[in-house]
Formats: sequence, C-alpha cells, structure tokens
Amino acid sequence: MRKTVAVMNTKGGVGKSTLVLGLAETLSVFHAKNVLVIDSDAQASVSSMLLSVQALHKLQTESSTLVDYLVATVLRGTPVNWVDYVVRDVSDVDEANSVYLTPSDMQLTLFEREVSKESLHGHLRKSIRNLLSEVRAVFDVVLIDCPPGLSVLTESWLREADFHLSPTKPDYVSLCGLEVFRRFKALNPEMGFAENLGVVVNMKDPHSATDADYEIWLKQQPENHCFTEALPYLRVMQDAARYKSERSYMAKYPGEAGRALRSVADELVERLSQGNEASAAPPARKSSLPT
Repeated sequence: MRKTVAVMNTKGGVGKSTLVLGLAETLSVFHAKNVLVIDSDAQASVSSMLLSVQALHKLQTESSTLVDYLVATVLRGTPVNWVDYVVRDVSDVDEANSVYLTPSDMQLTLFEREVSKESLHGHLRKSIRNLLSEVRAVFDVVLIDCPPGLSVLTESWLREADFHLSPTKPDYVSLCGLEVFRRFKALNPEMGFAENLGVVVNMKDPHSATDADYEIWLKQQPENHCFTEALPYLRVMQDAARYKSERSYMAKYPGEAGRALRSVADELVERLSQGNEASAAPPARKSSLPT
C-alpha cells in the first residue's frame, strides 16, 4: 500500500506545518487512522505543535530525533531500530490517540551540511528508502513535513515517498513556489519522484476578492489537481498551532475551520485510496508499534 506523503512547497509561510498538524489529528479522530508525522524541518515546528516544549527538549537531549536516526544510519553506518525514534501519545487533542511523531531538531541543518561535504547523497537516500519501507508496513498514513526550499534531504523524501502534497497560499509568490517545484520535478525523471496528490489552497482570506481570484486560477490549472476545499485564514487555525493542555477536537478546530479541515482530510483519504487502486501492490509485512 502506498501511504507516505511528503508535504512541501519551495515557498515558506504557506501554513505547511499547521496543515500537517490538522490533517494528522483529523485523520486520527474521524478516520481512525494510525498516523505517523515525520518532522523533517530543522525548525521543528510541527514537533512543537504536537509536544510540550519540555517533552520535545527532553527527546532532543536524549538523542531521540530524526537527526539522530540519520546521523547513525548515514554518517556512522550504524544499524538502529527506527521504532526508537518514534514517539506515541502526542497531540493535545483528547480523541487523537493514534498520532505518532518522529521529532526534529535544529541540528538537522548541520547534518545536511555533512552529507553534502562528504558526498553521502546516495547513503542518505538509501536510509530514507529503508525508513519509509519500514513505516509503510505499520502506519495507515505517513505525513512528512518538509522544509521550504529543495535541500538534499527534502529531495530524498520527494524521490522515495509515494506521494507529494503541496499547500499554497492564494497569492503570486506562493504560486511561483509551485512553479519552481514543478520544474525541479521534471529534472532527472530517471531518478524517480513522488506522485502528485494535489495542491491544497491554504490560508485563504474569506473576505478577499484577490484570494478568490487566485483560487479560481489555481483550480483552472489541471496539473495542480487542487483539492475541492480551501482552508481559510482564521485566528483559530493559528491558535491550534500552540500546544496546550488537553482539549477536544471541536474546541481546537471549531466552526468553519474544523469543517474545512475535515473536508480536506476526507478528500485526502479518498485520493490515497484511488492512488492505491491505480497501482495495486501486494500487502506489506507488519512490524511493530501501534497496538
């Protein structure tokens, strides 16, 4: 089954991490999915949204992050158990009890520098391939939060993941980010690339005629394969990004924000199902973790 999704746009500030957060929690609550979030952004934004600052700092000091997994497998060539770098019981949503996280750390930037300096791109891609092969067998959906730009690590995710999902703001600069991404995807097709799951229009101002025009333009371009629902720019979506003590899903995503998010999650599940029907693969072996 194909279920690994790299979430990225070469332009920053498009609400990528908050989208990953909202989709993970919605898929857990309303679709009963075991969801793994892999935080591949050195800023660790989605990690800090799913964990308290104290819990995240503890994991980072205990060498239990994505960076530590990659340092071991790529720089040191040491076999490690990927399960040791996955945290269960994350999220401050009471009902979201099947969200898991591989957290990030600022040291990720230094790791990528070492990979480039030592020309270890092939080793990095192999490590990513092996990791995704393992988690595919365990989780229902894997969401990879990639940083903006096209680093060596992001390229590895994009070439090894099953799908890519691109959030964008309905503005000119963010659209340029999509175009840069499309041109990059067209390079070296022999190296493989994730299939386009679609573009999610994010952070749309419900009262802006300009935003509405950009949304129409995006949806008129068939290569975007846009999701039907646009996610609105609302204060509650910004508040949702702050980890708090336990709260219900409806308290975190009330009203229009929750309705739009559930609509995007519904369509995501449908597109994943269609993508797997289009390329029927033998069932993968089960490993461990979710119970």
